[in-house]
Parts: sequence; C-alpha cells; structure tokens
Amino acid sequence: MSVNQLDQLKQITTVVADTGDFESMKIYQPQDATTNPSLILQAAGKEEYRHLVEKAVAEQKAAGLTGDALVEAILDRILILFGLEILKIVPGRVSTEVDARLSFDTEATIAKARQLIAAYEDEGHTRSRILIKIASTWGGIKAAEILEKEGIHCNLTLLFSFAQAVACAEAGVQLISPFVGRILDWYKASTGKDYQGDEDPGVQSVRAIYNYYKKFGYKTEVMGASFRNKGEILALAGCDLLTISPNLLAELQASTDPVIPCLTPAEAAKSDFKKITLDEKAFRFALNEDAMATEKTAQGIRNFAADIVKLEKLVQGMIG
Repeated sequence: MSVNQLDQLKQITTVVADTGDFESMKIYQPQDATTNPSLILQAAGKEEYRHLVEKAVAEQKAAGLTGDALVEAILDRILILFGLEILKIVPGRVSTEVDARLSFDTEATIAKARQLIAAYEDEGHTRSRILIKIASTWGGIKAAEILEKEGIHCNLTLLFSFAQAVACAEAGVQLISPFVGRILDWYKASTGKDYQGDEDPGVQSVRAIYNYYKKFGYKTEVMGASFRNKGEILALAGCDLLTISPNLLAELQASTDPVIPCLTPAEAAKSDFKKITLDEKAFRFALNEDAMATEKTAQGIRNFAADIVKLEKLVQGMIG
C-alpha cells in the first residue's frame, strides 16, 4: 500500500500542528503543537471551546481579582487551559506565547514566561514539554537566553532574517520558527513575481538557517512555519520540524507522491558559510538593512497584539 506524504514526511521531519483546534490534532497526530494569539482567538470564538474560556473566567473571578488584573489573569489561564488540552493529545511539546505587547520588554517577558511555566508545573507538567513563544526582537532573544539557563525552553517566533536566527543560536534558544509564507508574501507583493519551489525566498531563508546551524553544530532546532502551499513544505523536507496548518496537513495526507529529503546535516556540512557573531548594534543594523524582516517582524507583533486586545474584549464581555 502506498504511504501518504504526511506519513513519509513524519519519517524525516518532526511534524507539528499549527492550530488551536483539538480535533485537527487528533486527526493528523502531530508530535507537537503550536498556538499563537490569533489561533487562540479563533478557537475561543467557537462554541466547542467556549467552555474553556468560561472556566478561566469563573476560576479567576473566584480568586477575588478585579479590573485589569482579572482580565490579565483570565487571558493567561485561557492560554494554559488550551495548552493543557493540547498536552492530552500530542505526545511532545506545546508552544504557549507570551503577550506580544511585551516584545520589547526583556524583564516583563522573563516574568511572564516564569509565570506560564509555573502554571503548567502546578498542573503536573514538566517544563520539558512546554516551549515559551517569544518574538525574535533583541529584547525577546535576550529574555530567552536567560530563561534557557533556568531550563525554561523557548520558541523564538516572528523570525524573518538570518540575523535573527544567528542571534537566537548564539543565545542558546531551544527552537526558532522562521515564517516561510510571510516572507513569500512580502516578496510577491514587492516584486509582483510568483515564486515556486527552490526559488521561494521563504524556502531559501530556512534552508540557509538550517545549513548554518548544522554546519556549526548549534543545538537550536529549526521549525519552518507559516506555509502558504504544500510545495514550500516539501521543499523543506528534512528540516528539524515543520509546523503545518490543518488544511495543508490534509493535502499531504491526500497524496502518495514521494517525499524527497531536501535538507540533511551531511549536505549542510558542505555549505560555505563563515561563522558570524552579532552584538546588539550589529544585530539592529543587520535587521534594519533587511526591509522585509523589519516590516514583517513589526507587522507580526502588531497583529498578535491586536488579537490579544480582541481576546481581552471577549473576556471583558463575559465578566460583565
């Protein structure tokens, strides 16, 4: 019997579900799952997940909190309750995101990450199964560097540039999520060209990061994210991890065409990269020189922050 592409991909890459929808996770059986404020907002608006939001509201109101402190506590609890449900489904890790509005505040990011980890530990989960998602700003990367030393593992998200990837590796973060599809979006919009397969600038970006990491022995895992089509996924077969939306997981499951490994440590070892180190000034200049990465990082933070505000309004409406 022919093996479908999803099962073939799982043989060479850790497949992660990019969704807040539990039913999708049960169908496609990923190793890990990632969420973000936009996915949680989508899920929280669905009738089948409303009980989790209501539970978070009831628990935190019973704790005697009021005002902004109550809303913040409910939002954090919603993230944890979704995470706890996901941990029942996936055998591996769940990524839970720090409030995007803290993206430029290192100390506040550290405090929030510790709080989220403590909440999971209070529920009986070890921190090895949790990844704290933080935006790949300089402040976010520095926060992750401190958290990793405490055994709090981080997933650096909204990553669009080689400079961000180098800084994350130097900081010793557990995992990065380069956003393949959003890079493609920017180049299509700015050039008017359509890009396929090996020409896709998002694919090229992740391949370069993967090859650099493997060549120099960095332990940071590379997880391609934000895919626009199945071709991007197949062009990155062999990457450490790929986080994939349910509609693309379905496309992979529906095909039995062969999946060819495109990324391997052996090939990476032959790449001709020179090792680079970035301090804050060099990082900021390199990011500034990359118009796509500058724009997409800022836009991503704005969009996630806007969805947190929408989630807050949903919660405020339920508090009454």
